[in-house]
Amino acid sequence: MIGVGDMVLLEPLTADSFLENLRNRFDHNEIYTYIGSVVISLNPYRSLPIYTPDKVEEYRNRNFYELSPHIYALADEAYRSLRDQDKDQCILITGESGAGKTEASKLVMSYVAAVCGKGQEVNKVKEQLLQSNPVLEAFGNAKTVRNDNSSRFGKYMDIEFDFKGDPLGGVISNYLLEKSRVVKQPRGERNFHIFYQLLSGASDETLKKLKLERDFSKYNYLSLDSAAVNGLDDAANFRTVRNAMQIVGFMEDELHSVLELVAAVLKLGNIEFKHESRCNGIDESRIKDKNDLKEMCELLGIEQSVLERAFSYRTVEAKLEKMSTTLNVAQAQTKARHKVMGVLDIYGFEIFEDNSFEQFVINYCNEKLQQIFIELTLREEQEEYVREGIEWTNIEYFNNAIICDLIENNQNGILAMLDEECLRPGTVTDETFLDKLNTICGEHQHFESRLSKNSKFLTDHSLPHNCFRIQHYAGKVLYRVEGFVDKNNDLLYRDLSQAMFKANHNLMKQLFPEGNPAKVNLKRPPTAGFQFKASVGTLMKNLQTKNPNYIRCIKPNDKKTPHIFTDSLVRHQVSYLGLMENVRVRRAGYAFRQPYEPCLERYKMLCRRTWPHWRGPAREGVEVLMGDLQVPHEEFSYGRSKIFIRNPRTLFFLEERRRQCLRDLATLIQKIYRGWKCCSRFLLLKKSQVVVAAWYRRYAQQKKYQQIKSATTVVQSYTRGWQARKLLRELKYQKKCEKAATTIAAYWHGTQVRREYRKFFRANAGKKIYNFAIQRIAQKYFLGLKSSLPSMSPIDKSWPVRPYVFLDGVHSELRRIFHLWRCKKYRSEFTSEKKAVFEEKLEASELFKDKKTLYPSSVNQPFKGDYLEISKNPKYQKLSSTVDEKVLLADVVNKINRANGKGTARIFLLTKKNFILADQKTGQVKASVPLPDVTSVSVSTQSDGFFALKLREGSASAVKGDFLLSSEHLIELITKLHHVGVTAADQEQLNVDISDEFLVQFKQDKVCVKFIQTPPKNGNGASCKRRNNRLLEVSVPLTV
Repeated sequence: MIGVGDMVLLEPLTADSFLENLRNRFDHNEIYTYIGSVVISLNPYRSLPIYTPDKVEEYRNRNFYELSPHIYALADEAYRSLRDQDKDQCILITGESGAGKTEASKLVMSYVAAVCGKGQEVNKVKEQLLQSNPVLEAFGNAKTVRNDNSSRFGKYMDIEFDFKGDPLGGVISNYLLEKSRVVKQPRGERNFHIFYQLLSGASDETLKKLKLERDFSKYNYLSLDSAAVNGLDDAANFRTVRNAMQIVGFMEDELHSVLELVAAVLKLGNIEFKHESRCNGIDESRIKDKNDLKEMCELLGIEQSVLERAFSYRTVEAKLEKMSTTLNVAQAQTKARHKVMGVLDIYGFEIFEDNSFEQFVINYCNEKLQQIFIELTLREEQEEYVREGIEWTNIEYFNNAIICDLIENNQNGILAMLDEECLRPGTVTDETFLDKLNTICGEHQHFESRLSKNSKFLTDHSLPHNCFRIQHYAGKVLYRVEGFVDKNNDLLYRDLSQAMFKANHNLMKQLFPEGNPAKVNLKRPPTAGFQFKASVGTLMKNLQTKNPNYIRCIKPNDKKTPHIFTDSLVRHQVSYLGLMENVRVRRAGYAFRQPYEPCLERYKMLCRRTWPHWRGPAREGVEVLMGDLQVPHEEFSYGRSKIFIRNPRTLFFLEERRRQCLRDLATLIQKIYRGWKCCSRFLLLKKSQVVVAAWYRRYAQQKKYQQIKSATTVVQSYTRGWQARKLLRELKYQKKCEKAATTIAAYWHGTQVRREYRKFFRANAGKKIYNFAIQRIAQKYFLGLKSSLPSMSPIDKSWPVRPYVFLDGVHSELRRIFHLWRCKKYRSEFTSEKKAVFEEKLEASELFKDKKTLYPSSVNQPFKGDYLEISKNPKYQKLSSTVDEKVLLADVVNKINRANGKGTARIFLLTKKNFILADQKTGQVKASVPLPDVTSVSVSTQSDGFFALKLREGSASAVKGDFLLSSEHLIELITKLHHVGVTAADQEQLNVDISDEFLVQFKQDKVCVKFIQTPPKNGNGASCKRRNNRLLEVSVPLTV
């Protein structure tokens, strides 16, 4: 291990050694270090190979100190405590902006998702929890001078688990979104990510619908000096956010509504006001260019006059009277019990050049978190000593409660005085608020102001007159009071709320429920400071009900660059985070403590009396163990349920003895195992030798018997062969004698006959013999051909082999005549229905042969047409009565849904004039399309049954777009459609497009249907899935 993994064991403990240990581990990519159960995390500003699935399995179900320090160890400890001990957990992640808090929260959530249970529903919940991060970051994170992905809001997620430890869902609470960043960003920073992602990653068609342009310079709300950020791909992140929103549960129309709202905000930033004066001297404002206002109203569905009046006028209501007043330019432009694990990722402590109300409340929240960290850790430590009966002297520590009281005191706190100033009648300005602070808080030791009663700040030129300074636990922060009152009021005039509620936009109505005229509330809304203080108080109460786990994030440098460790910066963070005090508290009493049972279980092998089993109480066993090891009594103490070890060296001594003992035990186990293994092997060899000897003797006897038997057989065969050869020689001699006598007789008779008939054959014998031979050959040929004629099938191409070369022409002509004769016989047996079927088969061959893989399998299948027997089936009697013409084809098809790619069963009826789609269960007609409106049909080249019926643009049938269907009788269906178009005189011929990728019109959108081949899975057919809004992907199994 590099350095010391747990700072509690660091020797000697000084600020320099603390920093040196952190630096040493950081230089060797060891970014995690423990302080007891607290994890210190240094931001490496680069990716490290320590978050792989193998690492997850390595830390799964392992003790906290068993492996090197890692954030996975803390996450696993929290998850196992929640699952096994039924303790609600919370993980508090704190640190400066840019210290890596957001990434730490992602790592915790990804680890918990990886180690909890599996299953379809569980995986869906885990995926939704993980995909909530990109959505929250897009709408709540922005680039700042300290962090390229700074959280501009606080996030606390409660993840609920069932009794098995499987996630059920989550509840996300957010705190104080920095709304002012929408309209103004400091130099070197930019607006929230979603604005840049939308303009960079949305398609041209989407931007056109949202009335946006891709150029950032067209929008006043977007800063141009830092629009591009190194390492951030806004276009790719936009696609990630869209996919994450769909996984979380946003429907397509809801997602589009959100993008419309984002576009409206960009349009709102381009609206400018001009100054005008009435004849009565009252100032009012008018909108200069109404083009952006018009496009904004079109996006939100608001009447332009309503929104323009809401921007320029304000209604003041007093008792039962209402009065409309104009707004000046400045006003118009600025306005079941489950287990729970909580993960807190909240903005870090911020000190900027220009700090305002947002930084004030952010730093207040960090003060509260620091307070709960100090109180919980020290209280738990000290209460444990008291509970265990250990002598303990209370340790004093800096308590930042005085700073929290300065801010949140209900009487004299800064937030209370800010609320009081906002609510009092009369002229209220930021200067009057500062005067009140100087009057009431001027003597406070952590409050500084040039105008306070404390004279030492009168000549402090680093403290401007319109500012005040608070000495926080992390350092002094200078706050500019300009805007404190307006930001605390956070008012939205009722006219604007009512105008937004009138919008024909569902999301706008949900965002502005107070604009409903039926729910008018004249009560003044609570201030932003009051709401934030209440939410922080609720958060603190929630955290105190759970078992805390701490991750203290540290930023190694201000350059956001890897391999740089700035001593002064890290020393400052270590100081204000109180890490040294935390280590001293852990070491002041006892550096290590452990219950008696696991302690005895771990070290019992060090004593003969406790090894291998201790029969008595665990404490007595530990006492025997420590006495036998002769550990000095001042090095440890016995509590009621735990043993406490004071010095880390004692723990190192025990661990070293344990390692030596484990080596000895391992050697003993190896010795016994090797002896047992050798003995077992000898016995096995001995038993095997007996078996082998028995089998060998049996084999030897069998082989000897086979040799004797084989020799006997050879002798017998030779004897029988000699006898057979002797008999054969005798028979051959007898046969030769008979054959010789017969031959001599034949020759003698032939000679006599030739002498007698020689005179009759001298002139015509050769010609007659030739004719006779030809006749015999022809007779033999025809008789042979008759007995070997092929079948009467016209497709049978077989023909008997030609026996003689001189019959070649006759043989070919007879083959042609026979084929013509059997074709005529075959045609004479045709009926009119069978003839029509073969014409359709021929047409199908012309359309699909060598073009579609599905065609060969349809050749031997007859075209039935009416597969549903619609005229006979009583189930479809009502549907049959609505069709006046003859039904050419009736079949069940699947209508493909564009939203999810799933099919819905429909009845497909084809007549000579139109086709009809009806519900399979009720028989209700869903669509009736005249065939002249069908311009073309598109199919793939593969073995699937998907096809698209494309309708003529502008026709009444094309209102809802084209039809994407699938059928088991695709070849027959399209052939009949094409045949009707060919035979009809009043319509054009149907075009059949065969391609693996074609476009289908759904209402106003065109969707690409793409066919891909995939390995077969369990015999399933082709399946359709939606990949995005513009792509349906059909997976077709490969045919073997």
